[in-house]
Amino acid sequence: MARTVDPARHEARRLVIIDAALTVFAERGYDGATTAEICRRARIGSGTFFHYFPTKLELLLAILRLGTDETREQAERYAGRTDALGVLLDMVANGADEAAEPRMPGFVQAVAGVMHLPEVAAALDEDTRAQRDVLLPWVRRGQRSGEIRTDLTPARITSWLYLLTDGFLGRIATEEDFTAQEEKATLIDTARRFLTP
Repeated sequence: MARTVDPARHEARRLVIIDAALTVFAERGYDGATTAEICRRARIGSGTFFHYFPTKLELLLAILRLGTDETREQAERYAGRTDALGVLLDMVANGADEAAEPRMPGFVQAVAGVMHLPEVAAALDEDTRAQRDVLLPWVRRGQRSGEIRTDLTPARITSWLYLLTDGFLGRIATEEDFTAQEEKATLIDTARRFLTP
């Protein structure tokens, strides 16, 4: 008789593996991370690992997809709001908070080392699209309500806002003295000055 799978338990174990991998990728980079070390950190055997993720690359892609899914869920979190500028600044602040996660600099560097791989490039492109899909409607609403500048198209404002937040994350990953905690207020102020008429 086939064994039934508890979906909640299955997902919980999957997230434990993802969390362990995030730590190992951040510490050792993609090439230096081994499935053996990820298994040790997750306290699982290699058979369990390969049941969830056939390759280390699939695990990295799962982490990236999880981030993309969280971005899409932001749209639901702000659904009842009417203050477009406030929502956009909250999104910027949320991005700064995520960048402050201690493993983020190392993880960003690990991903940068393999972004030439087609699967990784496609996952990053999907994440970029998801972020733009969340930002763009709020920029449009803000322009209609007079909260957001109108001298640039919504698409250009969205691109620049993405560039600002993505560049912030890049600095976090490459400059040890540039920390999310210390620079968050400046990031939000810069976004506010850029967005307002």
